[in-house]
Amino acid sequence: MNAIVAERLSYRFPKANTDALHEISWDVEDGSVTLVTGPSGAGKTTLLRCLNGLIPHFHGGMFGGDVSILGVNTRAAGPRDLARDVGMVFQDPEAQFVTDRVEDEIVFGMENLGYDRRTMRVRLEETLDLLGISHLRHREVATLSGGERQRVAIAAALATRPTMLVLDEPTSQLDPLAAHDVLAAVQRLNSDLGMTIVISEHRLDRVLSFADRLVAIDRGSFTEGSLHDILPTLDDVPPLVELARALGWQPTPLTIREARRKPLPNPSPIRSGALADDDPKVPPLLVARSGRGFGSELLRFDSVCFRYGHSLALRDISFAGCAGEVIALIGRNGSGKSTLLKHVNGLLRPSHGRVLHGDRDIVRVPVHEAARVAGY
Repeated sequence: MNAIVAERLSYRFPKANTDALHEISWDVEDGSVTLVTGPSGAGKTTLLRCLNGLIPHFHGGMFGGDVSILGVNTRAAGPRDLARDVGMVFQDPEAQFVTDRVEDEIVFGMENLGYDRRTMRVRLEETLDLLGISHLRHREVATLSGGERQRVAIAAALATRPTMLVLDEPTSQLDPLAAHDVLAAVQRLNSDLGMTIVISEHRLDRVLSFADRLVAIDRGSFTEGSLHDILPTLDDVPPLVELARALGWQPTPLTIREARRKPLPNPSPIRSGALADDDPKVPPLLVARSGRGFGSELLRFDSVCFRYGHSLALRDISFAGCAGEVIALIGRNGSGKSTLLKHVNGLLRPSHGRVLHGDRDIVRVPVHEAARVAGY
């Protein structure tokens, strides 16, 4: 049985002059994992919203053709009718939150579908453990980092145990380890429960190891097939596939494990010494160090601490930034990166310490004035 059948699907947004999707015919086998890729604005999100009835029932516009989900035509069934079988996680997790607390958000869908209290308790515990967010269950959603919110949104979609899970760039705000954990959980749902997965991703290497089919979508084009057939035709591919192209490595390995099992071709197309330090094609390595070769000091954090209620988010942070300098913040989800950035223009104020623009403490500066100096 096919979980998804699209026949000559076309869609045009209200007031648009061209179709976002044009006469797409597409079948997705029940229990499979389909990876959807394409550049930003290609129509990936539009396609995914056709799978839970948001198109055509919510967005309006001009809808042509038919889409059937598990044998149900979306023209006759809207998002509420499809909610039990189709779980949807949007690209922006904040767009789908309806409650204030993590635990309430995860059980919200089950409450609306009429699950009994015992089932909801069991599903809640299972989902919290599956995604490794048990420590967040009593937190306010507003106090979570971007990556933590994304994991909670995925948990809320999984709690009802839908037959099909549709994920729109589910790892866009996750650090590499968190992304690995979330996708491993998705893979287990597919392999253990037979859940049909449709997932949109830019970082293809994260999903290639367990995807069955690949959809490449761009404005005016739609290509669907096996990974080995479609991936070599794409412009933006993972490093391993790019290396395979340069070496003429056929068939193209999709994972490191697969590459190790294939004989390595003759590496002669790669010019020896191409990465030498004196090669004019290789840009110089630039290492930015505060206060060395840069302009005057523009920003300083002086022993900054911040708490969300009883939760310590920043502890004794001190650093300086100078004119012309690029500073990278690195850390796991929930480590305080977003919290720190919101201090730069006064969206948050330290519970201890100072944030200085030049020699001016922005604690005393209104946000609209601080925003003239620091855009966020």
